[in-house]
Amino acid sequence: MIHEVDDALQSLLTADVLAGTGVEVVFEAPTREWAARRNAPTVNLFLYDIRESVVHRQQGRVPEYDADGTTVAIHSPPRWFALSYLATAWTKRPQDEHRLLSVLLAGLLPHPVLPADRLSGSLRALGLAVPCDIARPPGEGRALADVWSALGGELKPSLDLVVTAPLSAGRRVAAPPVTDALLVRAVDASGGPLETPAREEVRRPRYEGDREEPGAPAVPVGTRRVRGEAARRPPPGPVPR
Repeated sequence: MIHEVDDALQSLLTADVLAGTGVEVVFEAPTREWAARRNAPTVNLFLYDIRESVVHRQQGRVPEYDADGTTVAIHSPPRWFALSYLATAWTKRPQDEHRLLSVLLAGLLPHPVLPADRLSGSLRALGLAVPCDIARPPGEGRALADVWSALGGELKPSLDLVVTAPLSAGRRVAAPPVTDALLVRAVDASGGPLETPAREEVRRPRYEGDREEPGAPAVPVGTRRVRGEAARRPPPGPVPR
């Protein structure tokens, strides 16, 4: 899922936001050594924090149906994770870097969610909107100055980009539909004389493709339908009560 968010951001920035500028989009750690090797205008999206978005957590199960409307699998609700990127611009002059940051800000603000045509893999398969927030204030315990200190670099103007992406929590194949015959018996319990036999009504289930012959006996509970030669054998005797 993380690499699919990377691909979506790179596609969005390269093809839409920074189209025609020749600016490269990378995901490197902006350390002193990396900055010294850079020799072209670059936008760097450094993934510095990954944590679950508990406000998106859901309970329950989601059924999956086939073309006939039969439940074929059960899904747990996806878990959502906030991926925080440190977005920085790298050029020869600070003014050009500020212009690049302005282009990023203006280009990403109209996209509160990542465009569906930029998603791939599991993100596309889930079919869910993927929120994208630019310049979000860092949460508790995520000071950007601390990030720069950990990288060993100098503090630099940056944008905090947070993408909240779903991750499938698992798929469990459902048991096949029950095809056992069912015997329905109604008994007259009105309290008549003991010598009066109880009146019973038996209803034989119908299945698509079955041919019900006159006088065909009902199938006892728990007996699976049979076909071919086994279907022509005499049924078992009545179940004692």
